Amino acid sequence: MSEELTGEFDRALQERRIVIVVTGGIAAYKACELVSRLTGAGAEVRVVMTENARRFVGEATFRALSGHPVCCDTFEEPTTDEIAHISLAEFAEVIVVVPATANILGKVAGGICDDFASTVICAARGPVIMAPAMNWAMWQNPIVQGNCQKLEELGYRIVAPETGRLASGEEGPGRLASLETIVVEIVRALGQSSYDSSLAGKKVLITAGPTREYLDPVRFISNPATGKMGLALARAAIARGVQVTVVSGPTELEPPRQVEMVQVESAADMHQAVMSRLDEVDIFIGASAVANFTPRSRAAQKIASSEEGLTVELAPTAHILADVAASQNRPQTVVGFAAETEDVLESARSKLSEMSLDLMVANDLTLPGVGFGTETNEVTIVRADGTTRPVAKSAKDQVARVIIDEIEQLLEIDEQ
Repeated sequence: MSEELTGEFDRALQERRIVIVVTGGIAAYKACELVSRLTGAGAEVRVVMTENARRFVGEATFRALSGHPVCCDTFEEPTTDEIAHISLAEFAEVIVVVPATANILGKVAGGICDDFASTVICAARGPVIMAPAMNWAMWQNPIVQGNCQKLEELGYRIVAPETGRLASGEEGPGRLASLETIVVEIVRALGQSSYDSSLAGKKVLITAGPTREYLDPVRFISNPATGKMGLALARAAIARGVQVTVVSGPTELEPPRQVEMVQVESAADMHQAVMSRLDEVDIFIGASAVANFTPRSRAAQKIASSEEGLTVELAPTAHILADVAASQNRPQTVVGFAAETEDVLESARSKLSEMSLDLMVANDLTLPGVGFGTETNEVTIVRADGTTRPVAKSAKDQVARVIIDEIEQLLEIDEQ
């Protein structure tokens, strides 16, 4: 996670009061980076550690990262008249348990408060986020699953672990969720109380990634798109309280847990998935690199190689962005992307006008570090009135924040 706390997340976390509870799992070391990220964004962070957590990471590390003493022992009260676990619970706008072991999940679900960490959690005034991490067999134990279900029913937020390589060397579910995902959940939890955005509660549908148009069972026409820009837009929208659905072509990227992810392959699949959801959304952002052509016919079996070569007849695919803009269920705001190699602004303006879009984001694919598969982007946002807003090359999360800014401004104008 390199730029996820820039822009929107920085603003959402600035001067917010967060308590991190670290319990005794091998993933405890990842809590160090989380504390560093949060303090770097301007948050006020306090750390609580269980006795077992101290066996994995030293108190001095968290003291240095947070700039404050670490709380561990229920009976080590401060010299003031405050009761430590109560004062910390009052301080916290949100409490985050990372990693959350099977032990702490069970104790909290059962109302057991036998150490400083469980007592602070029990005394919480605001949202509590649990980020479990453990061996896959423990995670799939029905008792652990039942405890998580009970906690969710009680209003606790569970950031489910990911599937991947575990400390035991095995593969399976139980790996701590990415820090990006945990930070997004923190921002959402804070947003429920005081983060003000006119987009809060809106629903957005975003397309991302490439499509694949198959010639035969093993060969297809596609492009180098990875879905990074689309998922960056999803993160920026989530940070403002937006409900996000992403319709994505093939990608290896993990979406934030809060996103409804719809996986498709072909342009026809994406078209169907988008059009069937239009009546449910307020905003549409077409950030995917949809193939403009598809083979007129697809061979049932692998096409044999031939020295004579192969002639393929192509047919145009459905134009998703144009169909969304022309639909009877057209969302309030429709945003497109124009990835070009020449006459970039002219092409973007032409497409925006022809489809009566609200915004068009123009990409010049000839620039270094821009476009498909890159970590950065450089765009020009073209508005319906013809004015433009250039966005200098920066991380895609930062570019996404600016695009969401523009959408928010449009909605505020419309609703005045």
